[in-house]
Amino acid sequence: MREMRRAQPWLGTIVEIAARGAPAKTIERGMRAAFAAVAEVQRLLSFHDPASELSLLNREAATRAVTVHPWTWRVLRLAHRIAEKSDGIFDPTVAPRLTALDFLPQPHAPDANPRARWNDVRLGPARRVRFACPLWLDLGGIAKGFAVDRALHALRETRIPEALVNAGGDLRAIGPRAWSIHLRAPDAPGRSDIIVDLKNAALATSALYFSQRDSATPLLHGRTRRCCTAGRSVTVLARDAATADALTKVVFASPRTSAKILTAFHATALVLAADRPPLQMPRPDAP
Repeated sequence: MREMRRAQPWLGTIVEIAARGAPAKTIERGMRAAFAAVAEVQRLLSFHDPASELSLLNREAATRAVTVHPWTWRVLRLAHRIAEKSDGIFDPTVAPRLTALDFLPQPHAPDANPRARWNDVRLGPARRVRFACPLWLDLGGIAKGFAVDRALHALRETRIPEALVNAGGDLRAIGPRAWSIHLRAPDAPGRSDIIVDLKNAALATSALYFSQRDSATPLLHGRTRRCCTAGRSVTVLARDAATADALTKVVFASPRTSAKILTAFHATALVLAADRPPLQMPRPDAP
């Protein structure tokens, strides 16, 4: 019944699973199933893999409707909903800009229309996807959160009562006890000043501790395609990790307008900046 931990490299990061409350053989079986689910998400949604279903969409969905896997469909529907609710602040079609900044590789796909936006991705019946014009989808962060959610589902299916899955800052926990999560200080990532207790919920953090290149960053405002500035971090608590990850991008890009969308998704955010006190959104005293 002791706690067990395992880690594997997936989705461009290290995926770590901690589990307790079940016999060792049960936990081992659950972890195998959980890592298999993460591997399936990578197979479907990797931007880097030309054989992935996401790459197939980027190559062919502008010329024909492509029927996608149920998991791909779920991620696309969530991305579409968050893009709509945020009025395009979150936009999964920013890949050309990230490629130009050298944060993503050049895909094996037709040149993207520079005017393409999230609503050019058309979700039709029977999980058919069609692009209104050539574009490049990148579902990296939201896919990583979805992989965490699928791993937790696999652990639950194996009857493991307590577990935590962490994929590079996207986390989700189940069980009667809280897991203590240390948040990095935005001006000193080696220091952790704030601890969050995570219990039967998900948490995601977006920051630019290690990814800024001169003035370029991989976090973009979906409408303007401008790079977000460093110096702060955004942590979102939500019901699932995919939603939490996507909402961090919205809050990071436009913190002043994010309270409404956080409320719509039953989420809260904590914004940390080096020169000001922590900001909780929505405010605890908000109606």
